[in-house]
Amino acid sequence: MARLARFEEHRFVGTRDTMQVYDCDEPEEFAELSARAEAEELLDRDLLQAFAPDTLPEAANRGFTHRRG
Repeated sequence: MARLARFEEHRFVGTRDTMQVYDCDEPEEFAELSARAEAEELLDRDLLQAFAPDTLPEAANRGFTHRRG
C-alpha cells in the first residue's frame, strides 16, 4: 500500500490544521489525504503528524478525530 513521503512507516497520519487523522490503509481516506497534502502543501508547512504507537487511540489521546471516508 502506498504511503506519503516521510510517513512510509505510519498507518495513521493526522493533519494539524483540522485535527483529523486519516487511515492510510483505507483507499478513500488515503486519496483524500494525498490530495490535500499536495494541494495545500501540508508537508512543507509542517502540518502532518504521525503517532507512536501508530494507533487511533493514540491519535485521539492527542486530540485528533478520525476522518472516515
